[in-house]
Amino acid sequence: MSRTTVRRTIDSPVDFVFRTVSEIDNYSKAIPHIVDVEFISDVRKGVGSRFRETRLMMGREASTVLEVTEYVENERVRLVSDEGGTIWDSVFTVRPVDGATELTLVMDAAPYTFKSRIFVPVLKLVIRMGLVKDMDAVKEYCESS
Repeated sequence: MSRTTVRRTIDSPVDFVFRTVSEIDNYSKAIPHIVDVEFISDVRKGVGSRFRETRLMMGREASTVLEVTEYVENERVRLVSDEGGTIWDSVFTVRPVDGATELTLVMDAAPYTFKSRIFVPVLKLVIRMGLVKDMDAVKEYCESS
């Protein structure tokens, strides 16, 4: 398994930062390279919400189906995806710190095919750069809204 952690301090209230990362309609506004979101469940917020997210990555569109598997309001949200022979398990947590909000993203990648066991470690730096870009976009969105 591969773990990547990215943390940002955001000058915005906890509830606003949480809604930004936990509700895909808000998250897609914050992340400019998300080009489309399609809900594939009747649930649109919280546990059981499933959606297909399409992003522009390295000049190409890539789609991923994600499901919210854990949701504790103003504390944490977990999104899980099974793509490319890997379980991608991402947890966003928020907590107040000195009048601001600390947002932490921990992504675990658990490859389960031979091919993905080779590629996930190779792509770790690219994955980290993508997560940093996302977190910077969330910070900018929350602080400018």
